[in-house]
Amino acid sequence: MPTSSIGERLKRARKRRGLTQRGLADASGISLSLIRKLEQGERGDTRLETARKLAAALRVPTTRLVAAEATDAEPATGAEADRWAGVRAALAAPGPGGTEEVPTIGGVRSALDYAIASYTSGDLQDMSVTLPTLLRDAHALAAVHPQGRAVRAEVMQITGRLMTQTRNYAAADTAFAAVERDAPDAVHGAALANNRMWLLLRRGRLADASALAVQWADDLEPRLSRATAGELSAWGWVLLRVAATASRDNRADEAEMALRLATAAAVTMGRTPTSAATKRAGFIRRFSKLTVAMQQAEQAMVEERPDAVLRLAKRIDATRLPAATGNRNRHLLDVAHAQVLTRRHAEAVETLLTVEGDAPQWLPHQRYAREVLSLIVERRRTLTPDMRRLAEVVRLPL
Repeated sequence: MPTSSIGERLKRARKRRGLTQRGLADASGISLSLIRKLEQGERGDTRLETARKLAAALRVPTTRLVAAEATDAEPATGAEADRWAGVRAALAAPGPGGTEEVPTIGGVRSALDYAIASYTSGDLQDMSVTLPTLLRDAHALAAVHPQGRAVRAEVMQITGRLMTQTRNYAAADTAFAAVERDAPDAVHGAALANNRMWLLLRRGRLADASALAVQWADDLEPRLSRATAGELSAWGWVLLRVAATASRDNRADEAEMALRLATAAAVTMGRTPTSAATKRAGFIRRFSKLTVAMQQAEQAMVEERPDAVLRLAKRIDATRLPAATGNRNRHLLDVAHAQVLTRRHAEAVETLLTVEGDAPQWLPHQRYAREVLSLIVERRRTLTPDMRRLAEVVRLPL
């Protein structure tokens, strides 16, 4: 069966709610003429802001309108099976699209907040559907509004992080290059540097990541008594990158010093108010003393001290942290690794199952999870049903 259009999905949803076109226009604030054009096929697309208003009035997820459900589409093959093809296309060919509607600052920011919430909750399927439209809206906004380029930079930051996480590294480079052109201030510039360090680490370019981290840690070092939350958080996250690169480069003393400074930043930051703009910049991702402790556990794991990892894990108690926190889930992979190395295989499987239950779309993209499960498989004569299922989830090669 061919994929349905947004107009067809809109019409079906409206009828199920018992609304006329005029009733939907009144409930959503969207013009009756636009609704008619969509349903009659005269318009094949609309702004994400408009789709969200229509979806809210119809009490359905925005993604139900923006993209067809699986039951509406033929089985995906080839390029169609690639979840991120639409995002890469929107990055490769930036432009405002062919819609007549003019996006607003409020609408794009609202859609950006929704995208950030999807990212932090690990809802990658939702992002694959909504992000191409958000990118198009951000490009259109940048062309017509004086604040549009700054908002587009924020959209590109989250896009670049998502592309890094899903190993679309060339697309991440494209997104981060756009941020560099549009970044409105030093905090956004520091967020970009932090994201690029992560991208370099994922690519195995340790020396480049280390040099960038040290440079930015020196440049950002604030006076703790006068620093804002954004400055403290920016510095703290960069210091964690310094620690990550130093521990991997067998420079334990340098990593330890960076972690001590990050702890000082976290303690001071706890007494400093945080602005909404700083949160959007990408640094206030629950940076705290617990975040630093998770980095300490990571360093212990890199140095092959599994007992130290497990001691730190008891203090952190990651299972009480929000399940959507990426750092928390990454820390639990360190815990599982330490459990394997101390021959606690059943506990390691339980830890991996916890991560899978809390972040089912995040886990398959983690090479580290495959490495940990591979260790378990190598040490077992037979596999339990949970082990076999996890092997499929993390795409463990035969």
